[in-house]
Amino acid sequence: METQNTNNLLEKFNNWMKESISIKLASIGLLVLILLVPSSWIQSLMEERQERALSVTDEVADKWARAQTITGPVLVIPFTKREKIDKGKDGIEIREWTERAFFLPEKFSSNGKVKPEKLHRGIFDVAVYESNIAISALFKLPDFEKLGVSEMDVHWKESSFLLGLSDLRGISSNPTILVGGAELTGEPTNNLGLSKPTQNSENGNRGVANERGILVKLPWLVKDDFKGDVKVNFQLRGSSQLFFAPVGKTTQVSLEGPWPNPSFDGMFLPTKRDITESGFKAQWNILHYNRPFSQQWIEGDQNVSDANFGVKFLIPVDQYQKSIRTAKYGQLIILLTFIALFMVEIMKKIWIHPFQYILIGSALIIYYTLLISVSEHIGYNLAYALSSLATVTLISLYSLTFLETRKLTALLSTLLVFFYSFIFVIIQLQDYSLLLGSIGLFLIISIVMYFSKNVKWYNE
Repeated sequence: METQNTNNLLEKFNNWMKESISIKLASIGLLVLILLVPSSWIQSLMEERQERALSVTDEVADKWARAQTITGPVLVIPFTKREKIDKGKDGIEIREWTERAFFLPEKFSSNGKVKPEKLHRGIFDVAVYESNIAISALFKLPDFEKLGVSEMDVHWKESSFLLGLSDLRGISSNPTILVGGAELTGEPTNNLGLSKPTQNSENGNRGVANERGILVKLPWLVKDDFKGDVKVNFQLRGSSQLFFAPVGKTTQVSLEGPWPNPSFDGMFLPTKRDITESGFKAQWNILHYNRPFSQQWIEGDQNVSDANFGVKFLIPVDQYQKSIRTAKYGQLIILLTFIALFMVEIMKKIWIHPFQYILIGSALIIYYTLLISVSEHIGYNLAYALSSLATVTLISLYSLTFLETRKLTALLSTLLVFFYSFIFVIIQLQDYSLLLGSIGLFLIISIVMYFSKNVKWYNE
């Protein structure tokens, strides 16, 4: 008799555990919390793959040539600086040292023809380019009086032109340098003094600080030997981007190349641009009023890399960014799916075991590994469609084992398709994602409220 009573109590307890809405809600909430752990792992995996893609770009750039920024030509003329030091009883001591004065051209123009191409490493693509650059600059006679320097202290014999380049390995032919119509030769240098160090432009900064470049010694002996007409032609290789510094009092730069999706970046955007499926043409016109530096200065006083501009040839890797954004909605998909199953339970009296919730939640999480792995090969949009189709099909087939009718299975499948479609639209419409997401969630909550209005929550 006691055994029978005990069995009855256990049976009542089991029925209560199975039918209690409060217990079911608590168990669903616990399962959602548990599934947050693998969901965070998936996001970490996506970020790791994104970092791997960026590291491959750096590896290829190290072997080809890095992003290039062209600065110059800039005229450099040393001069003697003097300082009087009063030593009291010992009299006046005059201290002398040499400094450099920098002068920018009155007019600067450059025409560049760029030939970008894709290099492959594994499943990753890296954009590199070869270019033909023609530079023309016109200088006026330097005015040392504005710098407070006497003409007697100017070292005209040590005058030179500097042309800054971010990566000298990118020079693929000997530059042709004409000064006043006479051809001169240059030599590499790593002490230009044109720009203060900045972070690498591949991380999103404007241009690259130039401490490397070409130094052209000038055959001037006196002030009357000055010639301000400079022309430079050379071939330059690089990766990801090609930038210029607006060194001219008036600066004109024209670039063109067979790249259908260029990204114009830096301090200035092109005044004219023409982008077609076969390539692009762009032109910049910049005045000295637009720049944050003057026409002449003494070494250490200016940083000409603050106003760089140009074009980027980055290959879109938005599948990583979009996949990461999609994964952030993973918890929402799991929660909405569990709510849908829970509503089926309480309205149709079909009891779903917590283990079945776990399997469905696991399928919803594995979806994101499918998304990132497939998108690396075929792109985000198609990968999203295939991964969503596979996940919805798997969950629909599995739900046939515990849902009573095919109608309920079809309803669950429709809800999943709606959820994934809703997230896809949010990802695509970046400017309106917050607005659309807020409205969508509000409607979903409204629908849940409507269908749950007749539920007797305390009828346990």
